[in-house]
Amino acid sequence: MAVGSITSLIIIPSSSARFLNHINNHHGQFSSSSLLQVQGPLQKQLQGFRVIPLPYYHNHYPHHHQPHGISYINGTKLTDTDNTPSVFASAASSSSTVSSIGSETGSGLSLEVREIKERYKKWQWRGHTINYLVHCTDEDRPPLLLVHGFGASVAHWRRNILTLSQSYTVYAIDLLGFGASDKPLGFPYTMEVWAQLILDFLDEIIQKPTVLIGNSIGSLACVIAASESSHSLVRALVLLNCAGGMNNKAIVDDWRIKLLLPLLWLIDFLLNQKGIASFIFERVTRRENLKNILLSVYGNKDFVDDDLVEIIREPAQGEEALDAFVSIVTGPPGPSPVQLMPRINLPVLVLWGDQDTLTPLDGPVGKYFSSLPAQLPNISLFILEGVGHCPHDDRPDLVHEKLLPWLDLLPAL
Repeated sequence: MAVGSITSLIIIPSSSARFLNHINNHHGQFSSSSLLQVQGPLQKQLQGFRVIPLPYYHNHYPHHHQPHGISYINGTKLTDTDNTPSVFASAASSSSTVSSIGSETGSGLSLEVREIKERYKKWQWRGHTINYLVHCTDEDRPPLLLVHGFGASVAHWRRNILTLSQSYTVYAIDLLGFGASDKPLGFPYTMEVWAQLILDFLDEIIQKPTVLIGNSIGSLACVIAASESSHSLVRALVLLNCAGGMNNKAIVDDWRIKLLLPLLWLIDFLLNQKGIASFIFERVTRRENLKNILLSVYGNKDFVDDDLVEIIREPAQGEEALDAFVSIVTGPPGPSPVQLMPRINLPVLVLWGDQDTLTPLDGPVGKYFSSLPAQLPNISLFILEGVGHCPHDDRPDLVHEKLLPWLDLLPAL
């Protein structure tokens, strides 16, 4: 999810300032830049309300209590993530060239958005046009499929494609409703639809056992796809700050969401009023507001550049984008990873930014995934220090440092 906060808008009465102050004083803070002032023709209808991309709180545990920099593989705690685990030594040394290139991704090894658009291909799926990119390299290794998060697209992998394609054929796809893929009016978006799209893409386009790499709701779509145990074309899973559902209604075990659940239902009601939905969406997708949202979910503020803002903003124009936004925010949250992960016997790599304000480590989803290596031997976990909700774009060097050796160690089929 690039702008997962867009799926988590709160319209809260200004009279609730005392409540917000209590949350701020005891459990974190809402960024002042995250408050979108309600003005214009709908000011009367929404008078006395504020629109807040949520959750804008810092993790409320003291810094020294958080499990920063801990690495796990096959259920065993290995080492601080500042050092490459010894179990990866041989793979890391054999891939030293690739790893060194990967460490430069943040500064230079990145595709321009223009170059990405020039490589776009189209695929017809159930009467809809799906946009994707392929960068072919090594036919002997399993291909990789990159699946973006909410509000993002193929271009959100701009800092990863060239590094990964040094050793692997890389595919990246725009899910239906996002990027340059179709956004059909009135379409009932669900997590299951996206998972089926991924499986059909593997069947029809890639046609080889593939490593699925997803961020946020893209991760959850990959989990759902992989949980189809009869499907042999999923080779392994890489989950970057996996979402707990298509929207925040899935996270009912988080006390923060429980407190605000009535307001989430109010959001659903208001977004089903077309004029109000259009007003909110137009405000959220303004460049300055998008940048503030992105700054709140990235640990590395320097990477929130104009290109990133445009990657999110450009596909979010028009009635079709608004319709998709409303359908996703107000739709069913979909299957929970808590039920799905125990079904998966494939190798799974979990990378989690410890500064994620959307699926924080101390929240139910973060806690669940942090506990998995001790329960399931096929799961490896790395917690990335100083990284937000989108690790692949926030700190691509750290992601490649963990991802490439893990890929090298995948058992042969």
